[in-house]
Amino acid sequence: MSGSLAPRQLALALDHSVSFAREDFLSGPSNLAAFTLIDRWPDWPDRIVALVGPEGSGKSHLAAIWAEMAGARILSARLLSLTDVPSALATGALVVEDLQAASLDEQALFHLINLARQEEAYVLLTGRLAVAGFPVTIRDLASRLRAVPTVVLTPPDDALLRSLLIKFAADRQLALDEPLVNYLVNRIERSFAAARAAVQKLDDEAMRQHRPVTRALAAELFRTP
Repeated sequence: MSGSLAPRQLALALDHSVSFAREDFLSGPSNLAAFTLIDRWPDWPDRIVALVGPEGSGKSHLAAIWAEMAGARILSARLLSLTDVPSALATGALVVEDLQAASLDEQALFHLINLARQEEAYVLLTGRLAVAGFPVTIRDLASRLRAVPTVVLTPPDDALLRSLLIKFAADRQLALDEPLVNYLVNRIERSFAAARAAVQKLDDEAMRQHRPVTRALAAELFRTP
């Protein structure tokens, strides 16, 4: 029928590689303290330290950099169990990722901290909230968590947000020009997760419409009320 709209094409669900290499980590005021902590290992204030920050703030990237340096295993906190603690510390270094109070195995974490200190192993904890505030029932665990040195990753400033948008686009083989980057910086949330989501949204919509990724497309997707 003349004048009818052509059917929209579905974007293919493609995997986009994300590099956790040291040279691909983007440093700025929001994560400099955390990056410095990782970089100065083994000169840490304690053998057990924590990185805390919002989703997508770079915790996993920094943990991967340190794991490569220290020969550490990386274990999701939800998989930490009492019986697995000795094997988790087998290399003398361990990353425990995404530690959350709601799903915490207190006995396992308590045993992990005690064994790590006994064996002089290094442990890097990551999570969205500071472990010192976890409402644990084991009193000795509470005191140990309060003693863990913690570095907080904060939201990125404008310069880092620009760099993140360019990097996430490059991961998808996209090139963003300066006007488009500036437009996005002024309209998205100041967070790593928002930058990644904005680039994905642009990429997906460009594929569906068979259009280039431009400021005009961004204006359609990120109009402010």
